[in-house]
Amino acid sequence: MADVLPPPASTALSGDRTLSATTSLPRRTLSRRRAAVEIGAGYGLILVVLWTPPPWQRPLYLFTAVVLAIILWRSFDSASSMGLRAANLLRSLWVVAVALALSSIAVALAIYLHTLHCPHRPIPFLKRYIGYALWSFVQQLLLQEFFLRRLLRLLPSAGAAALASAAIFSFAHLPSPILMVVTFTLGLASCLVFLHYRNLYPLAMAHAILGITLAITLPHAVIHNMRVGRGYFTYRAPYRTAQRSHNDQVLSTSAWVNAEAPTLRSLRQARP
Repeated sequence: MADVLPPPASTALSGDRTLSATTSLPRRTLSRRRAAVEIGAGYGLILVVLWTPPPWQRPLYLFTAVVLAIILWRSFDSASSMGLRAANLLRSLWVVAVALALSSIAVALAIYLHTLHCPHRPIPFLKRYIGYALWSFVQQLLLQEFFLRRLLRLLPSAGAAALASAAIFSFAHLPSPILMVVTFTLGLASCLVFLHYRNLYPLAMAHAILGITLAITLPHAVIHNMRVGRGYFTYRAPYRTAQRSHNDQVLSTSAWVNAEAPTLRSLRQARP
């Protein structure tokens, strides 16, 4: 139960050393200087990738992925310390249930507003969004293991580290206002939940559910197909997906049928 219950209010969490006693953080200690340098280098590379135009973006993306992988490998202690464990999995599955409830509400509203757009069969749906589900896992790994762990070394409390991690996560989604608000809110919540349960799997599942929900319930023209950075400005939505509702189309079709009815009757009467 030591890694389930939060620490008493009298013992504020500050950095890996204090937090490890209650949430089993990695034993491998990061110096404050190293943590600051790694955050600056890793986050700087991420922002450069997001704002670099093609064809330079792809090689920079690969270079950044390699650098982040090396940094994580050098600070690796165990899979369990990264939240890749079975402990507290069942107790933290309420996070997935909340995500499913929010997703159901959003889908119902999208159906009512005629903005739902997704494949109606399971196989095409999986083919389209399986990559995003995997990317959700990677994002949560970076948010918790890369940024949150290092900010715990730099800031005086776990709450401040969670808040800073959420701000960093949100800022990476510039200039999309919708994604910035969503990622800050959910990023802060996921950091606090992670500090409490130390399990990454429910957070990754909830991230995938809510991210896919945004993609299929909001019009592409509004959310720019979930693009951020330079891609947000260069995105051009197809004309047919920019229409938020089919009501006008239905009305215009009905008017066309009514207007053509006399002509169609005349043609039928003129037949031999």
